[in-house]
Amino acid sequence: MNPDMLLAHFDQISEAPDAIPRLRRFILDLAVRGNLLPQDPNDEPAEELLKKIGKEKQLLVKDGEIRKERLLDPIEKEEIPFSIPPEWKWARLGSIAVYIQRGKSPRYAVGDGHPVISQRCVQWDGLHLEWAKKIDSESLETYEPIRFLRDGDLLWNSTGTGTIGRIIRVNRPAEYLVCDSHVTVIRCPFASERFISVWLSSDYVYGTIEERATGATNQVELNAAMANDQVTPLPPLAEQHRIVAKVDELMALCDELEEARARQEKRRDRLVAATLHSLNNGMNGEDFHNTARFYFNHIPRLTTRPEHIQQLRQTILNLAVRGKLVPQDPDDELVRKVLDRFLEKQNKWRELQIAKVSGKNRKIKSGSSEKRHDEPIAPNVQNLPRLPVTWEWVCWESLLAFGNESFKRGPFGSSLTKSIFVSSGFKVYEQYCPINDDCSFARYYVTPQKYKELQGFAVKAKDFLISCSGVTLGRITQIPDEYEEGIINQALLRVRIENELISDSFFKMLFRSPYFQRQIFSNSTGMAIPNVKGVKELKAIPFPLPPLAEQHRIVAKVEKLMAICDELEAQLTNTSTTRSQLLESVIIQSLSS
Repeated sequence: MNPDMLLAHFDQISEAPDAIPRLRRFILDLAVRGNLLPQDPNDEPAEELLKKIGKEKQLLVKDGEIRKERLLDPIEKEEIPFSIPPEWKWARLGSIAVYIQRGKSPRYAVGDGHPVISQRCVQWDGLHLEWAKKIDSESLETYEPIRFLRDGDLLWNSTGTGTIGRIIRVNRPAEYLVCDSHVTVIRCPFASERFISVWLSSDYVYGTIEERATGATNQVELNAAMANDQVTPLPPLAEQHRIVAKVDELMALCDELEEARARQEKRRDRLVAATLHSLNNGMNGEDFHNTARFYFNHIPRLTTRPEHIQQLRQTILNLAVRGKLVPQDPDDELVRKVLDRFLEKQNKWRELQIAKVSGKNRKIKSGSSEKRHDEPIAPNVQNLPRLPVTWEWVCWESLLAFGNESFKRGPFGSSLTKSIFVSSGFKVYEQYCPINDDCSFARYYVTPQKYKELQGFAVKAKDFLISCSGVTLGRITQIPDEYEEGIINQALLRVRIENELISDSFFKMLFRSPYFQRQIFSNSTGMAIPNVKGVKELKAIPFPLPPLAEQHRIVAKVEKLMAICDELEAQLTNTSTTRSQLLESVIIQSLSS
């Protein structure tokens, strides 16, 4: 490989998805195919090496050091995954190794003892004996000498999804070190165990081992026959050593590239975090505009991953609800004046309702000291951010339509069970609607009679549906003009807004902002599955409310900026594809030079 070529293109290729892991896999692929280095015609062919290994194994069998191996089947043509150089030879692993054996189940010691290697101990970065359990000396005496690990042995994890196939080489192991039954020991003293490890780590083996492994207890297992029958490309011994040395050199280069990318990403993440934190946390005046200008001028460099764009979206919403996204217009009517008119009308309506309920044919004077029914709660603004002068902090309750019927959570509980559902009829709106922002989702229906009984929970066009539990707590969607008649289930909150205080688009945008999402979760109970505490707590949540005209300007600006975010995501996808293609091209050129 030509390191200069890789480094020259590093800024571009390092941004490709999984660039360094792909480069590592590519190196292994070329190594096991014989394409990493030129072949030397003076090397002794692998066929001769196999003959020597066979003779050496016969001597070991004769001396009683190893058992006589079973006869291995010839390699069939369909088992060969690719072509190899003529000096190489396809062979089964059992014909290369002198010993392939899974460890045995130990009887662990209560106190001190000798460590036993489990699959947890076998990690890609080496052997971790600190995680090994212990076996007592008495049990260790039952082990045959051949089971004790030797320098150069390969340890191959043999069970479990996600762990099977990890392999390492043992260097100068401690005396009397053994493995448990979940680890296979491979001993091949007449070949390069490092080259065998490279092959078993490649996509041709490690990448497919879970698909090929079998198990009777819902657990994938590498059995002895599979290990012995594993087809393996075998180069001449001298070339094995050259390949291993080259792989080590290239993997060291990958380490350098990985460290360089990590440093680059860390610097970028710090810069993005610092910039967005400044924008989101009280920066005002010229400093705010300079910081915002810096961020948007350098967006291509600062948004290189999907999470960067998500952070940008959240910042846009946060600035929008704080009055920092568009300038205020002094001609806009103060929200306080509009709110006073609204509350006056609302109080008069409530007084009429009280009079009707009590049976008294009179109105309660607006200035009466008698406590009004369901009096709106004034928000405590002491700990809330300062808003523009035309804005106002208001409780959510003040944004609702007259009466409590428009602000109900469907408390169906056991009354809304699957036993009452039918295949067609009136739709049951579920959590999936706000989760996916799609009201067309339909799974359950109720009969016309049940729908009539539950009219208090029926939806209509322009209603908002809000998820009230789970990790999707706070997700929101709006019933479209054309909709199926139906009711909400117990996991939804229905909100109906019918006044001049707030636009539907601004309400939805406000609800999705980081500020309000924090409010929703802070007013919930439960850790694993959060649920809203109740309607009372939700009614008291303070909303930052701008004049209606400014709401429309904010929504238009947010939509424009979100469209830019959409474009950035599309560009990011296209750029990732281009970088991936460039990565493949540079790798091939670098490895061939």
